[in-house]
Amino acid sequence: MGGIPSYTYLKMNKINPNSNNAYQLLHQGTLSLARAEAQGIRIDVELAEKKKAYLTRKINRLESEFMESEFYKHWVKSTGGKMPNIYSNTQLSKFLYIVKKLKSSKDTTSGEQGSTDEEALSQLNIPEIEVLLQIRKLKKIRDTYLEAFVREQVDGYIHPSFALHLVRSFRSSSNSPNFQNIPARDEEAMNTCRGVLFPRPGHQLMEIDFKSIEVGINSAINKDKTLVKYVSDPTSDMHRDMAIQIFLIDNFNKKIESHALLRQAAKNGFVFPEFYGDYWRNCAKNLACNWGKLPQGKWKIGQGIALYQGHLADHLISKGIRSYDAFEKHIQKIEQDFWGNRFKEYAVWKEKNWKAYQKNGYVDLPTGFRCQGVMNQKEVNNYPGQGSAFHCLLWSFIEADRVMLKENWDTKLIGQIHDSVILDINPKEKDHVIESMRRITTKDLPAAWKWIFIPLEVEIKIGKVGGSWAEMSKI
Repeated sequence: MGGIPSYTYLKMNKINPNSNNAYQLLHQGTLSLARAEAQGIRIDVELAEKKKAYLTRKINRLESEFMESEFYKHWVKSTGGKMPNIYSNTQLSKFLYIVKKLKSSKDTTSGEQGSTDEEALSQLNIPEIEVLLQIRKLKKIRDTYLEAFVREQVDGYIHPSFALHLVRSFRSSSNSPNFQNIPARDEEAMNTCRGVLFPRPGHQLMEIDFKSIEVGINSAINKDKTLVKYVSDPTSDMHRDMAIQIFLIDNFNKKIESHALLRQAAKNGFVFPEFYGDYWRNCAKNLACNWGKLPQGKWKIGQGIALYQGHLADHLISKGIRSYDAFEKHIQKIEQDFWGNRFKEYAVWKEKNWKAYQKNGYVDLPTGFRCQGVMNQKEVNNYPGQGSAFHCLLWSFIEADRVMLKENWDTKLIGQIHDSVILDINPKEKDHVIESMRRITTKDLPAAWKWIFIPLEVEIKIGKVGGSWAEMSKI
């Protein structure tokens, strides 16, 4: 059905007992999101055009720099003097892995040639490839984001569409332009793209983001005691504990910059990948090579990221891990402990959930939705948490929209990004809106859905009056 989920609440022989709740959430959510679409977000078209022109000049300069390099001249020579297309992944892969005989850190799905994605190319540590990656990034900022903003704007406002019926996990999607894909992590991309989006004159933008909502909702679903403690006890820190175990850190101190970095590595390179179905070998490569900047092979003193004393290789060698292969075996044991001891109840839930799907052909969400059809084990175990976490956001969005209309706010809801709500705030209403949104998201929601027994927390960022979406600071 083209990726469109089957709404089994219409199939009376397989109806989810809570299907009417799911329908109401879709119905009310569609109306609330339609009002946000109609409101839109202001774009400075002139500024966007200036940034496009600047990026074009920068791209042209980097292309010239790349084509003057010995690397590119070798590439041209390998084709018999024919000018290669520097944006062709097929041609680049052939040159890197067949002509230059470099070893890729990962293969393509076909397995025939090495990968040319950003992760694989970065690990080659070739300066010219870094220039090529920068060109790719700048072209994406210009052509995928800024160009779409300018093309889709009407009278200085963009009106992104939001859909609730296209994603199999029953999360939302967005298009024309895709509001949920505007860069946030890469600083240059974020400042460029979000820097052209503004509130109405005299207003300010606010973003309210559920903190670790998917992990929290997963704990409410699988009821793993260790995970529930982590999300309920503010003195506990799952990512700190995993960083200590993975990197064998004594006297962990989050205020030490390198310790904070290794905590992030444990969070994004191991904990979340494991929760979402990855396994130890991929995690080991991500932790060592991407986060730690260590090579595959035997390690030497001075390699890897700098720590507060020495480098990562120095530290791991002192702990008896002297090579990448040894680190892989170390991570394999940690994975066994992760599921066999630390989160064993979560592991039992995953197995039961998978067996139930194999028997019934569907998996139910506590919000009343039913995901069915052909799914792999990752999807079956991820969809309940992913879909339900978004529904927490959707319920909050609907309730905020109801209060906004009832109280006749000048403040408007203008969009959502899975875990966060974006508002265009009248400064005179700011304190009341903040108080209302905190109540809705952290008190009213769990009161309405009794199955949410874990505490909910939100982070709030606000921009300056007249400031862009890129200029946000935490409250």
